[in-house]
Amino acid sequence: MENIVKPKLSFKNTKLSVVVPCYNEEEVLPETNSRLLELMKEMQELGLVSQDSFIYYVDDGSKDKTWELISKFNQQHACIRGIKLSRNRGHQNALIAGLFNADGEAIVSIDADLQDDIQVIKEMIYKFNEGCEIVYGVRSSRETDSFFKRVTAQLYYKLLKTMGVDIIYNHADYRLMSKRVIDCLKDFNEVNLFLRGIIPQLGFNTATVYYERGERFAGESKYPLSKMLALAADGVTSFSVVPLRMITWIGLGVSLASLAMVVWIFVAKFALEATIPGWASTVLPIYFIGGIQLLSIGILGEYLSKVYMETKQRPRFFIEEIR
Repeated sequence: MENIVKPKLSFKNTKLSVVVPCYNEEEVLPETNSRLLELMKEMQELGLVSQDSFIYYVDDGSKDKTWELISKFNQQHACIRGIKLSRNRGHQNALIAGLFNADGEAIVSIDADLQDDIQVIKEMIYKFNEGCEIVYGVRSSRETDSFFKRVTAQLYYKLLKTMGVDIIYNHADYRLMSKRVIDCLKDFNEVNLFLRGIIPQLGFNTATVYYERGERFAGESKYPLSKMLALAADGVTSFSVVPLRMITWIGLGVSLASLAMVVWIFVAKFALEATIPGWASTVLPIYFIGGIQLLSIGILGEYLSKVYMETKQRPRFFIEEIR
């Protein structure tokens, strides 16, 4: 017989908000809305969340009928709210817009594609009522990923850890945060957002819940390889100066290697009375040093572009309409 976990009588009815960033999600949104409404009703019947809990859909400048669907949901259900950004500002900015405008004691962020198990939200509420102010949703395995995505993701997390970035392994943007945590998050004003790296810096009492990540229910992924690589670069350059220090060490290594080559040439010329024939000994070091220089300039440029964007202090998003 299965053990059924029941809410403790001492638990209060938490006022919950679920924030769902959306970009061209008309194919999956009806199913997402149906499942979230069913879950919300179930949690209210269990006494986990209050009757004045809400679901916030954030339209990140979609070009399809996403906002039309959100508007219809808003008219049909009192617990549905819609936030429309004036243009596409990217997943992280859309998520921030929803978090900052949502009302509730606890706020859960989840993507619209239904790959994350929404039933885990109940476990997050249990953890919240036990005193945890941040609850991370972490996938227990990557069996649904392709071989390439699985290997590159694992290497990426290990790379970030090696560079000193505090990040939760196999965690994306599926999490619960208390209202106090959201208020603290508002003090982070950087334009180049990487919430997976920012949230662990906030501290507070945290917990982790695990779930199996499924396939996308419908539509296409909004994170192609180019966006994944851009997000990966943001994660490294926003929270680690190790690449800059590596340039110094690489420069020192190349300088020492060049000095050793000079010594070897003198020894070969005057002690061994031999010369190094061919052009390879001249051309290859030039290519090698040139490649190192270009790589170093690229890394410096990446950090410089971050400084350039931050110093302008431009708004991260504009809200066109709230329903």
